[in-house]
Amino acid sequence: MIEKNPSPAAPVQHFIRSIVEADLASGKHQGIATRFPPEPNGYLHVGHAKSICLNFGLAQDYQGTCNLRFDDTNPEKESEEYANAIQEDVRWLGFEWNGPVRWASDYFQALYDYAENLILQGKAYVCDLTPEEMREFRGTLTEPGRPSPYRERSPDENLDLFRRMKAGEFPDGSRTLRVRIDMASPNINMRDPVIYRIKRAHHIRTGDQWCIYPMYDYTHCISDALECITHSLCTLEFEDHRPLYDWVLDQLPVPSHPRQIEFSRLELHYTITSKRKLLQLVTQGVVSGWDDPRMPTIHGMRRRGYTPAGIREFARRIGISKSENVVDMAVLEGAVREDLEARAPRVMAVVNPVKVVLSNYQEGLTTSRSAGFHPNHPEFGEREVPIAQEIWIEQDDFAETPPPGWQRLTPGGEVRLRYSYVIKCEEVVKGADGRILELRCTIDHDTLGKNPVGRKVKGVIHWVSAAHALAIEVRLYDRLFLDPEPDGHKDRDFLEFLNPDSLRQVAGWAETCVGQAEPETRYQFERLGYFCADRFEHQPGRRPVFNRTVTLKDSWAREQA
Repeated sequence: MIEKNPSPAAPVQHFIRSIVEADLASGKHQGIATRFPPEPNGYLHVGHAKSICLNFGLAQDYQGTCNLRFDDTNPEKESEEYANAIQEDVRWLGFEWNGPVRWASDYFQALYDYAENLILQGKAYVCDLTPEEMREFRGTLTEPGRPSPYRERSPDENLDLFRRMKAGEFPDGSRTLRVRIDMASPNINMRDPVIYRIKRAHHIRTGDQWCIYPMYDYTHCISDALECITHSLCTLEFEDHRPLYDWVLDQLPVPSHPRQIEFSRLELHYTITSKRKLLQLVTQGVVSGWDDPRMPTIHGMRRRGYTPAGIREFARRIGISKSENVVDMAVLEGAVREDLEARAPRVMAVVNPVKVVLSNYQEGLTTSRSAGFHPNHPEFGEREVPIAQEIWIEQDDFAETPPPGWQRLTPGGEVRLRYSYVIKCEEVVKGADGRILELRCTIDHDTLGKNPVGRKVKGVIHWVSAAHALAIEVRLYDRLFLDPEPDGHKDRDFLEFLNPDSLRQVAGWAETCVGQAEPETRYQFERLGYFCADRFEHQPGRRPVFNRTVTLKDSWAREQA
């Protein structure tokens, strides 16, 4: 089935674009080079999607380059699974990195050599303080720190100790390498921060070659410089780390000095973006995995049926700034919904069925019609919409005692079947328990493709022929949390706010044309929402499994009121 790709909207101007344009106009840079530097310790989430769209999008718009570089300096939490998933996510979102995938571990030897350079300059020293002692010596926001008793070791002694650290002579955590800056600095990050620690951990790329590993702040700036990045973009929590970024590069003979620029991180209502807490959801079995369609991970959003274009449009709409970026889930859902409106073929399905028997159905007299897959895209083609004596309609489309303004089926009332006849409900058949077993209706055979004479039928409902319909498994996903800020309550566990109805699995019926759909094919089930053939469990021709991506309109706020 064809999925139409709408033309992308124009980029939104923001302060980082203004900086880039000024740097290019002044000749400071002939071209721009950005990078996306994830740590391979989990799956990427919607906040990372914002960063991906920013870094790769700027490179595209200004004919520059964007590197993908893994920050693999914390070997205990990193894995190839995460690294592979991250690469898949970047490509799925529509971007390609410059050259090969890069890793911080590519620079381990260079980072070590630069550390020796700092030692020989008298700007780094080996410290024997324990982590607890180091915190005590660091001071507070209002009180300066105190120098380590090991701060005045000579360069020769420090070099010897550092080389012995590398050689594995000392226990884990017994010594660190710190840079000598200013223990009285009002910025705590500048109070002789650690740049190397001893950690015997198997690394996913270097194995057991190293038992000392560099810290992120030290690694990141040098990696940027070695790759000649022009604009190093990161979220606001790193603003206080920028002086350290610049200080390290100012001390070393690196080939470039990138400019670090900070922007606000994304906070999305009704979800969480802490990797630690997302991992908790997975390990505790709250969700089925990192790719559970309720998760805010890119893998989860993909499996739910979100489109790359919809996520990119979301990133465009929320913009880039230094101010707080708290966004309601409806903005994301709206961007995805609008993208699917243009690209998804439309079919009929029933997910809460009740049987309707058409008592005056006559073979040869009661006929079918064809219908297009999209009213605005005739190129999507058409399919036959068959009818039979028994059909399925939604239970929600029938009411014995209808509320005011009801325009669907009632006892004695009429409604039009989408693409077919007007029918009238003549009888309601119930079981011993009072539940409706079936509705018996008659067809007005003179209404196929035209209005009835002398009366107006307002309601139109969707349906499927029981004799022709395909049985499908439907997963009705909703927001994972009931509270807009589940992680914003200091005295309560975020798990207290889980939505017990975030997933309902039901058996439904759909037009047979969806049965051969490949995984990740998206449809609008008319009047119900947008649905996607499950990426892993949907089996064309054998086991149709569809995930609800998003409803046709945002009803969450009204339902929660």
